[in-house]
Amino acid sequence: MSDVGLVPQEIGFFSVWLLGLSVGLTACTAVCLPFMGTWAIGQGGGGIMALRHTGMFAAGKVMAYGFLGVLAGLLGVWLEEALAGSTGHVFIGIASILAGFWLLAMGRANKLCTVAQNGKGLPPFALGFALSLTPCAPLAALLAACAMSGDPWLGLGYGVAFGLGAALTPLFIVMPLIGTFGKKLGEGRPWMGRMLRYGAAGALVLLGLRRIWLVL
Repeated sequence: MSDVGLVPQEIGFFSVWLLGLSVGLTACTAVCLPFMGTWAIGQGGGGIMALRHTGMFAAGKVMAYGFLGVLAGLLGVWLEEALAGSTGHVFIGIASILAGFWLLAMGRANKLCTVAQNGKGLPPFALGFALSLTPCAPLAALLAACAMSGDPWLGLGYGVAFGLGAALTPLFIVMPLIGTFGKKLGEGRPWMGRMLRYGAAGALVLLGLRRIWLVL
């Protein structure tokens, strides 16, 4: 997964941000939409809620890239080689499965339901963090730059700059539309809302299991 050739001789934060932007405007939407779109329909909170959750998703990505930048500055190319394996897929699978069960918990009339309702921004955050571990050429270039710096603080700066670029995604436009559509389907029809929630929960669990199955 080594793409050191993608890294310029003198790299700046703006260049790293542009590299992240290339991810946010292209691959991020295609890879993340099945997970986040399913979540938006299942949680049934409408467009505003979906927009907030997209913000949580983006925050998870920024934190993940910052964390990876620190590790790359400390560990060098070892981290790049580790992510080239199955690690990212496993974390994505776990986050998706947990998001599915979270949706199921939101529909239960007990203390667990209250916890799930109050913290329902956590699954999008976890999905954003986990999906940032997907191997790709721009991420490899970021990790190579952080590894060559040998400085965890500079790695943190590179990672956050990359994450802020990747956070600018069309999902901020698409997700509120999906959330609004899901809410309208369930308005005045509680049975439809339950079907959407249970269906979305099952889909997220299956998506997660498929990701894990890919690396077995």
